[in-house]
Amino acid sequence: MKSSRIIFYIIVFVIVALVFYIGKESFFQPGMERFEGKYEELGHFRNENNTGPVLRIYAIRALDSDQKWMKEFAESQPHTKYGKTLVYFFSQDVSGPIELSGTPPYFDQSLDEKVVASFERTPMGEPRFKSRSSE
Repeated sequence: MKSSRIIFYIIVFVIVALVFYIGKESFFQPGMERFEGKYEELGHFRNENNTGPVLRIYAIRALDSDQKWMKEFAESQPHTKYGKTLVYFFSQDVSGPIELSGTPPYFDQSLDEKVVASFERTPMGEPRFKSRSSE
């Protein structure tokens, strides 16, 4: 009788500890604030299609040249199953908003030489990061 009570308390303790751990991990994940001071959004495009493939395009001025944060930032952007997410990182000398469209080329091609990195999440969810320095 006493051993079954001990086992019961151990099981309850394990369940409470597991719930606490899951809650802590859920609510204390790093958010977008970890990128503050590293970028400035210059433009954003999302097509109106809610029943089919959703296209999201972001134009970002990179204030920090580290490729690691760029890839991490791009991977944290929203993505819809069978949709496409594109993130273009521009050099610091690009200023003002960038007009984006839903058809290629997605922005004015005179800015193409100012792209320092790009990211694509394919319709199947596969991430592809390319930097100009690695080409």
